[in-house]
Amino acid sequence: MISIMANTLLPIQTLSPKQIESKILTIRGVQVMLDRDLAELYGVSTKVLNQAVKRNIERFPAHFHFQLTDLETDELVTNCDRLQILKHSSVSPYVFTEQGVAMLSSVLRSETAVRVSIQIMEAFVEMRHTLAANDHIVRRLETIEHHQLSLAKHQEETDNKIEEVFRRLDEGQVKPQQGIFFDGQVYDAYQLVSDLIRKAKKRLVLIDNYIDDTVLTMMDKRGSGVKATIYTKFIDKQLNLDIARHNSQYAKIDVFLFKKAHDRFLIVDNEVYHIGASIKDLGQRWCTFTLMRDFTARDLLAKIK
Repeated sequence: MISIMANTLLPIQTLSPKQIESKILTIRGVQVMLDRDLAELYGVSTKVLNQAVKRNIERFPAHFHFQLTDLETDELVTNCDRLQILKHSSVSPYVFTEQGVAMLSSVLRSETAVRVSIQIMEAFVEMRHTLAANDHIVRRLETIEHHQLSLAKHQEETDNKIEEVFRRLDEGQVKPQQGIFFDGQVYDAYQLVSDLIRKAKKRLVLIDNYIDDTVLTMMDKRGSGVKATIYTKFIDKQLNLDIARHNSQYAKIDVFLFKKAHDRFLIVDNEVYHIGASIKDLGQRWCTFTLMRDFTARDLLAKIK
């Protein structure tokens, strides 16, 4: 199902988060923007935008951008008058998620791209706040209705159901401690690492020989006050530049050269996870992850210093 907020496009300098939100669609349960809408905002042609993405395709995994199916395109045309032009296109459009929009500014390399990307990201944030607020209201109404119906039946039955709900919620919060990601499970792998990063209370340490700017973005999912450190085998001029730009705007990530490691490790506070592939490549091929129960962060970090 595709939901659309229709509106007209205003000049770049007068765009507000609310006006950009009118270009944000919900497709496959994810908030995205069409390549043609983004191209218009950035002041380039759709062809130029997609060519820039194609030249840097390694920076745009499936959860950053994807191509619509014919059915999705038809539904989009049916529900949105301003997109009737897509009806005559021989190629289905591409859409970009919030992460994909953020990455676009780095490949288009212009002041306009940076300025517009900031405005778009603000619109995504505003939309998330709106959706979260509405979701909270809906959930509260559903909860009230559930309790009213249950109390009308039998108090004991209601108590048993509530107890079962809480038990299942508790079970759902337990994260897997080991497993295998197969090729194609890019989002599952990304979600696991993101959850581990958010779990940190004091520190995150990543030992990974091959990192890029997407890894810096993932580390930004950590909570406020959580120290982040990366040890990697290669730091070229481009990565140095990415690190400097990142640290000038976001919470600092310390990156050091370290050439003794072959495997990848992620330290979350005092827990050590062994990961069978570089963080930026998770889900592209078979790889494992394991919580090393008998090995602490102190044991591993002592070998580095």
